[in-house]
Amino acid sequence: MKNPFPYSIDNKRYHTLTYFYQHKFHEKVCKVSLNAGFTCPNIDGKAGVGGCIYCSKLGSGEFAGNPLKPLDVQFEEGKKKMQKKWPKAKFIAYFQAHTNTYAPVAKLKKCFEPFVGREDVVGIAIATRSDCIDEECLSYLSDLNKRTFLIVELGLQTIHDKTAKLLNRCSSYANFEETVKRLRAHHIMVVVHIINGLPYESEEMMIETAKKLNQLDIQGIKIHMLQILKDTALEKWYQKEKFSLLSLEEYVNITVKQLEYLQKEIVIHRITGDPEKEELVAPEWVLKKFWVMNEIDKKMKKEDIVQGDLVPS
Repeated sequence: MKNPFPYSIDNKRYHTLTYFYQHKFHEKVCKVSLNAGFTCPNIDGKAGVGGCIYCSKLGSGEFAGNPLKPLDVQFEEGKKKMQKKWPKAKFIAYFQAHTNTYAPVAKLKKCFEPFVGREDVVGIAIATRSDCIDEECLSYLSDLNKRTFLIVELGLQTIHDKTAKLLNRCSSYANFEETVKRLRAHHIMVVVHIINGLPYESEEMMIETAKKLNQLDIQGIKIHMLQILKDTALEKWYQKEKFSLLSLEEYVNITVKQLEYLQKEIVIHRITGDPEKEELVAPEWVLKKFWVMNEIDKKMKKEDIVQGDLVPS
């Protein structure tokens, strides 16, 4: 067996977020999901209409805070829930719902600035699209990055524009790649979201997504399984065409292979999804989050695999 992986806790064989937070902040850190009431250019017609086909009627980040409540109230409610388990934790204000840079900088400042310098907040995470960071926004993010720990999360899902068109993403991989370069020129940490099991993507295509991302200067990745949620365009399509969904075994095999192609310094922020049972249509196995994680751990241990094994030296 190889030596223990250097960037993990509890004998994981990939770079865990727990390890990253522990060594960055030397204490327990939790994310509090917030909904600042942003929309999306793929909803309001600027880029497209209807949103991405997998988004629920509430949109991305549907399990974030209640947008009818002020952000400080949302934060305190989320904080209190987490403090029941981790009383001494510090927090990251996570702007999760929809596209959180899709507004004038004046509005962004009203949302983000109250969380800068708070004793209980160590940083801010902003989920957005690559086509929603103009130069004025980038300048503000650069300034914000100098005053707090900042992560920008970009929803990519796949490097394959053919698939992105099926998803109604209305954004290209070329735009994503350019945005990563622009963010990194200002030393802003980038985390990328990808989805395995997208309609008609082969195993080779999913692995190619990981290989391509490994060539970019990214600091983290979130890996999800495609979840078909109720009342979505994807559900209607699935009920009509019954396209194939990945089994648990297929998902585990593909995800482990992706990890082998990601350099060990890239932090794995997520390795499976976490849907609400009432919202889920398929596949049912994604509800068993810890089972999925355990299956990934078991395969990596059994086959003596660690993240980065197949990255060229």
